[in-house]
Amino acid sequence: MARFPTLAEAVEETVRDGDSVAMEGFTHLIPFAAAHEIIRQKRRDLGLIRMTPDLIYDQLIGMGCARKLTFSWGGNPGVGSAHRIRDAVENGWPNRLELEEHSHAAMANAYDAGAANLPFAVFRGYIGVDLPRVNPAIKSVTCPYTGERLATVPAIRPDAAIIHAPRADREGNVLIEGIVGVQKEAVLAAKRTLVTVEEIVDDLGAPSVNSVVLPSWTIGAVVAVPGGAHPAYAHGYYKRDNSFYIAWDKISRERDTFLAWMKENVLDKGPEAFAARGRRAAT
Repeated sequence: MARFPTLAEAVEETVRDGDSVAMEGFTHLIPFAAAHEIIRQKRRDLGLIRMTPDLIYDQLIGMGCARKLTFSWGGNPGVGSAHRIRDAVENGWPNRLELEEHSHAAMANAYDAGAANLPFAVFRGYIGVDLPRVNPAIKSVTCPYTGERLATVPAIRPDAAIIHAPRADREGNVLIEGIVGVQKEAVLAAKRTLVTVEEIVDDLGAPSVNSVVLPSWTIGAVVAVPGGAHPAYAHGYYKRDNSFYIAWDKISRERDTFLAWMKENVLDKGPEAFAARGRRAAT
């Protein structure tokens, strides 16, 4: 059953040095507050997993938390490069970063396989492309029924999965709505889970057409962090802070400006700062 610790306690319990960590949320509900707490706690040697490693992983990688990135697209969405990820790959700063690149379809299927406790995913994909030449994890099998050649990838089964959601009830059941990515599969595939939410309520309310409820038995820890997805958006709570994504290009381009921003806005502050950011984004 889900626990209700502080964010610092939840991260300390959930994320350990050397872990594989999936932090999912597609376009919105990206768990920035939890990522910042990982940075403050100086977790190291993490194998980061995310379909779209954008600003959240740019920050984690730039602060020396990661040794590996498993992903299917990377950058500053709508703006350009993720400069801290690029610096780690090209120059080994602050650490050399190992890459394992997949397609979106492969990542989604790999999470599904992990959630089902299967060793690998099998699907139609990687036909006529070169990615299998540089990623030895991509293999193939022959269907025993039709003879068709199918792609396979190892299941994603993270040590820890972290997501952000609109709300949880007091039993620890979590509601996700809006654009739903692979949060459910990441949680079900992981050994340990942490969910930050905009609010904790008595009743989740009637489900919307596009919503997912994760029962409390799938969740390790739930923490209320209003604004915890900022600068991404939380459906029904606040909008995406597009100006920040644009500003991040300049902030992150040089190491000194990046480190100065991270010290002022992450290392020297706690999760309470997200509530103010979320309120600003909502206006």
